[in-house]
Amino acid sequence: MKKVITVLSFILFASVSFCQNNQSGNHSLLNINCKTCHNCEVPKKEAPCLKTCPRDNLITINRSPEKGPEVVVLNKLEDRYVPVIFSHKIHAQMSEMSGGCEVCHHYNTLGPILPCSYCHKTDRKTSAIDRPDLKGALHRQCMNCHRQWSHSIDCQSCHVEKKPEMDIAWQAQIGSLRGKSHPKVETPGKIVYKTNYDKGRLVTFYHNEHTEIFKLDCISCHKNENCIKCHDVRKTTVSEAMALDVPVTADEKLDLKHKVCNSCHQNDDCNICHSDKPKGPFNHAVNAGWNLNRFHIDLECSKCHGTSVEFKKLDNQCTSCHKNFSSGKFNHDITGVKLSEIHKKVRCKYCHIDRKFGETPSCINCHVDESFPKNVPGKLLDNYEN
Repeated sequence: MKKVITVLSFILFASVSFCQNNQSGNHSLLNINCKTCHNCEVPKKEAPCLKTCPRDNLITINRSPEKGPEVVVLNKLEDRYVPVIFSHKIHAQMSEMSGGCEVCHHYNTLGPILPCSYCHKTDRKTSAIDRPDLKGALHRQCMNCHRQWSHSIDCQSCHVEKKPEMDIAWQAQIGSLRGKSHPKVETPGKIVYKTNYDKGRLVTFYHNEHTEIFKLDCISCHKNENCIKCHDVRKTTVSEAMALDVPVTADEKLDLKHKVCNSCHQNDDCNICHSDKPKGPFNHAVNAGWNLNRFHIDLECSKCHGTSVEFKKLDNQCTSCHKNFSSGKFNHDITGVKLSEIHKKVRCKYCHIDRKFGETPSCINCHVDESFPKNVPGKLLDNYEN
């Protein structure tokens, strides 16, 4: 009897596994269990007991825009209008800034990438609002951006009515989009935002510093942006404002204005960003209170402050980073002072009180009437800096 149960269990497992693998690849790689998708103890092919797909918790496949189609022809709903030509590659190239591939391809896990019509059917008999028909799904996906971008959602803004001469025209449109990419987004330099904060109405933002010095990726700030950030026909864009050398109006709500910046600046005072006149670029001596010397000027920020978005704050003591200063293991010449033979044998703490290596050394532990730099414990080298 046990053998029969074992064989039946294996057949059932193999059937379910085969069905699963046929549909969406190896489920063991999805970090989910059976209860994630099935609401019964023993799902069967005839009665899979499927729940609504938990789109927010599944892994979504991401591919580079170059590996996807350049143009997608939406022709499943041809009636009064010629097919809609969707510039897939151009949209995909900017998708990271607005949520990623999963914004449209929200039910794909291990692939292949499925067309919208795989889940959203063309008939309009469905009553489930969580899975609209194809027409509803396509319009819901596209209309929000187009409403904000052109401030118009009339049918003709996307659809062209069927006429004999349009048959050649829409096919020519496909050819015109092939090989095209989204224009390169130039990294802006200084942007001055105008705000309503009465203790400092201007915020000066050096965009290139955040990408080049602080090494932030675009999606660190622009993960959920919308196309209208650049393409709103009624709005002066950042590039236009910079060209005119006028402040950009920060017209978002207060919490949205601060949301992105607060990931790094949540513990900073308002005057770090706000002032009554444009601020200069980042200066380590002014902004951090410590002028970088020749040992640190060429280091990347992450070498001292870590790689997390909010940089780790440090004091100006060498031991914050260098934990193992000890006599005989440190080449003192790099400081610009070549120690005499006698001073090479002296322990660091006798000259550097409390191991504060960033401060002027003291001679008081050994010499009553001597002080540095009037008295040098050896020889000043050419690379010495006061």
